[in-house]
Amino acid sequence: MVERYDTVVIGAGPAGTAAASSLKAQGQKVAIVEEDLWGGTCPNRGCDPKKILYTAVEAKEQAELLAGQGLNTQNSIEWSDLMANKRAYTQQISPGTHKSMKDSGVQTLTGHAQFVDQHTLEVGQQRIEAQNVIIATGLRPRIQEIKGKEFLQTSTDFLDLDEIPERVTILGGGYVAFELAGIASSAGAKVTLIHHNNRPLKAFSEKLVQTLCDQLSQRGVDIIFDQEITEIQKDDASYRVIGDNFTMETDRVFTAVGRIANVDQLGLDQIGVEYSSKGAKVNEHLQTNVSHIYAVGDSAASPVPKLTPVAGYEADYVVDQILGNNAKIEYPLIPTVIFSLPKLSQVGVTAQEAEENTDRYHVETVNVEEWITYKRQHEKQPLVQLVTDQKQDKVVGAACLSMEADEMINYLSLLIKHGYSAKDVGETPFNYPTIASDIQYLY
Repeated sequence: MVERYDTVVIGAGPAGTAAASSLKAQGQKVAIVEEDLWGGTCPNRGCDPKKILYTAVEAKEQAELLAGQGLNTQNSIEWSDLMANKRAYTQQISPGTHKSMKDSGVQTLTGHAQFVDQHTLEVGQQRIEAQNVIIATGLRPRIQEIKGKEFLQTSTDFLDLDEIPERVTILGGGYVAFELAGIASSAGAKVTLIHHNNRPLKAFSEKLVQTLCDQLSQRGVDIIFDQEITEIQKDDASYRVIGDNFTMETDRVFTAVGRIANVDQLGLDQIGVEYSSKGAKVNEHLQTNVSHIYAVGDSAASPVPKLTPVAGYEADYVVDQILGNNAKIEYPLIPTVIFSLPKLSQVGVTAQEAEENTDRYHVETVNVEEWITYKRQHEKQPLVQLVTDQKQDKVVGAACLSMEADEMINYLSLLIKHGYSAKDVGETPFNYPTIASDIQYLY
């Protein structure tokens, strides 16, 4: 017998679980299908475990900056203890998420979902029908098609290492590559980061990225640009990384060269849904070309950063669509951050966009190391970059490079979103001295 549902959600990550529970709360009969870890990448093998490991990195960094300034302590990361702390957190996520879904009244199905037709899915030996389907299957790491690719490991492997290797090589020049480099270096590894061109983190200001690279280099990270890796070889106890006129020995090789949407094994071809490695193609209502099939979060080829808050926003939007709201999606300001050493964040109009329209925008980069927040922490070369719309005389974009960049960008996001003027900011009392009070110096 085929079970029929109002909505079936494929994928139990942040987007899928949010959509399923919301639709159930509105009276729909809902099922959610998960073939791997309930909760998805972010809490199991992504943002959350990374941030737990990074907590020790932050503490170590702060202690090093205060060495000789009143703080004297042995300063090293005990990886096994740190990993035990991480695992204590992540081990509860999948069963906890599964239980939460069941408790909410959503029907949970474990297994691989495959479309039989545009309204029917097969999960193992079971067939289910749905009036609406939400694809929320996330992304997986991309593996280069090179000789010896079987020796490449990914961020999933890194975030569950029993011990940190002495020598770590990371291939890539994006968020994940720079985050793993910072963690591994702080944990005591000799880190080499290899990128195929000379412009890593291309979505960010070149000036700030160069400063980040310089600071990582000062911490002992060897950054190699313009190097294509063509082969990985394994020796008895190590690996050999081979490129164009290039060879090096290492203990582990991690690839961080992007991610691929998990939509290619759903049977979309046979039901006519268009997709690519970036995800299912969607319109301004997050519908695929089969209108009752939606895609959200990392599964959707939407023109926004692939971040957990964005996935949640899209999930809420699709819930409203299914319940009858026909408005086109409008995205809010979306801040982004890289948890490297130091952190790099941005929001709004970027420096690159501003430099292409100098008649309208002005870019200013400020070294803020004399501000009390950074002075007391002895942080070197913290930078804040502001993009001002000269016609409106308002800040419309910002980027930060510092160990406080994640918090600073949140404050700036609110100010930009609500169009605060310098007068508004100046007349707002903040607790002093804090990151919030520092912002008044910028306006």
